[in-house]
Amino acid sequence: MASTSSPKLQKKPKRVATNRKRRPNRRVHFISTYVALIGLGVASCAQAAISAHDFTPNFSAMNQLKAIVKKGSGKIGVILPETTTSARYTSFDQPYLEQAFKAAGLTPDQYMISNAQGSEATQLTQAQSDIAQGASVLLVDPISSGGGAAIEQYAKAHGVPVIDYDRITLGGSRAYYVSFNNVEVGKLIGKGLEQCIADWQIKKPHVLVMSGAPTDNNATLFHQGYMSVLQHKFKSGAYVNVGEPAGSWDPAVAQTTFQQQFTAHSDMNAVVTPNDGNANAVIAYLKTLKVPPHAFPTTGQDATLTGIKNIITGYQCGTVYKPIYLEAQAAAALAIYLRAGMQPPASLVNGKTLDSKTGKSVPSVLASPIWVTPHNVKTTVIKDGFVKAAKLCRGEGMAKACQDAHINP
Repeated sequence: MASTSSPKLQKKPKRVATNRKRRPNRRVHFISTYVALIGLGVASCAQAAISAHDFTPNFSAMNQLKAIVKKGSGKIGVILPETTTSARYTSFDQPYLEQAFKAAGLTPDQYMISNAQGSEATQLTQAQSDIAQGASVLLVDPISSGGGAAIEQYAKAHGVPVIDYDRITLGGSRAYYVSFNNVEVGKLIGKGLEQCIADWQIKKPHVLVMSGAPTDNNATLFHQGYMSVLQHKFKSGAYVNVGEPAGSWDPAVAQTTFQQQFTAHSDMNAVVTPNDGNANAVIAYLKTLKVPPHAFPTTGQDATLTGIKNIITGYQCGTVYKPIYLEAQAAAALAIYLRAGMQPPASLVNGKTLDSKTGKSVPSVLASPIWVTPHNVKTTVIKDGFVKAAKLCRGEGMAKACQDAHINP
């Protein structure tokens, strides 16, 4: 039995090997393909994990970037412009940027934040110092386009990408720009003034149009925005444009300018003021003339504590609230991607901004601003903790103003 079965056992494998082609294991192939597709899906999700719409006041979206942080090397250098004309940089931008970096998993030795205190020379020196200390990406809010361009030229020569933060550097070579839609900011100011003139029943509005510093491209965009709203009123004769003097972000300069214009145009009864600091300077002067509330419309932006106080007491029509936590998180996210040598996802980079000097469009993350009046103070700046109710409602006459605005300290 053994001798007769042995040949049969030997022939079977030979026949299979010579006369049949091996058929692929379709189940294995299917599983391999499925796993590959799942892998692609995971990679795709990882690349598009964070969106410009994800950012919230609790910074939880930044947790999605921890894996990207681990892939990166070098430090992130942040250079803010000044503290004189706006307290936002020390009160909000710096702490928000720190919070965003920490939430994403960066350690304090992996980022540097400095402030140039209004000096372009200092800002360039800080950029050079950051690069010398190992910065692989810079996040810069330029004092002027000239100063910003010098920084970007130096950074480019050292292979360090730059992100323009809040202000764009005209003629620069930055990789990305992060800000709010600044023309929309201006439109909100213009529309806010229109509504206020109607609500406060200002008859025959004679409007002074003020602006920020001419060296700040944002000021140009704000002006473009509010003039796009108000121009038809001026053309129709519904409003009178009494003048557009040279602009400044310095409240003292703004107050002097307003006094001169008010003296020259005694029929002036409304003013476009481009931020809360300038508005407060104007309001302080109007109060010396005993101008009552709801009688002389002013506008603003930045949603400062003083600005909100002026709004709920009837001296300022409203302010543009720019939730800086949105801008800070977007900027931190971009910097983290560049630090890792990765292209940020399209879900994050949601727009483009024209560099009017080069004619090129700059990939941008643009957040949406909000017009704040007494009617929505509680649901915007108070809710976000941007302005503290206890501080807002402190001082002479403020308790009643808060009560009227339904704000509980």
